Amino acid sequence: MTKVYPKVVIPTSVSSDQQRFSSETSTAGRNNDPVVLTVWKKSLLFSCDGFTVFDNNGNLVFRVDNYAAGNKSEVVLMDANGRSLLTIRRKRASITDNWLVYDGETTVNHRFSVTKRVNLLNAKVIAHVSTTGSPNNNKKVVAYEIEGSYARRCCVVYDDKRRCVAEIKRKEAVGGVALGGDVFRLVVQPELDSTVAMALVVVLDQMFGGVSRRF
Repeated sequence: MTKVYPKVVIPTSVSSDQQRFSSETSTAGRNNDPVVLTVWKKSLLFSCDGFTVFDNNGNLVFRVDNYAAGNKSEVVLMDANGRSLLTIRRKRASITDNWLVYDGETTVNHRFSVTKRVNLLNAKVIAHVSTTGSPNNNKKVVAYEIEGSYARRCCVVYDDKRRCVAEIKRKEAVGGVALGGDVFRLVVQPELDSTVAMALVVVLDQMFGGVSRRF
């Protein structure tokens, strides 16, 4: 069996964002290089479903261990040490498939939201990432659009200037051995925090993880 990575090393904790989407983190590349992460759709805990995420050196960076236990309406993204970075919660009483993302374990004043996009005229866009203005202004502002197919592990995140800030790609092991859809790459440009990018992966999995069509 092909190994995803041969080792698991606990790195220093991932720092929090000073802004909603972009900041310096311990996974940042050098000289503005993109961060390349290997995402394994498997928890390190035997009894859980989730994600295990490694950097290019095989070091553990992010974990999701908790949502197989029953509550799939709330997912917690953790760093390698188990510290909660972001809480991802499905919005209640929403007509659309809408997820709110909060800092840490708080569930007050969400940082951004991700809404499933259903538009037959523009099938490329599968989700919108939005922020709200000031506390007195609840109008949504679309910050990013996600295009592609999560089921095929082929997605691109574009900012409001149509710049690619993150990509989900299939990963092949050395020698061209296919690893399947449970192991894939997340490539994050310097303009986007890798913690936020991984949160988007978690949301897409909630929206499209059981879909085998073009999404």
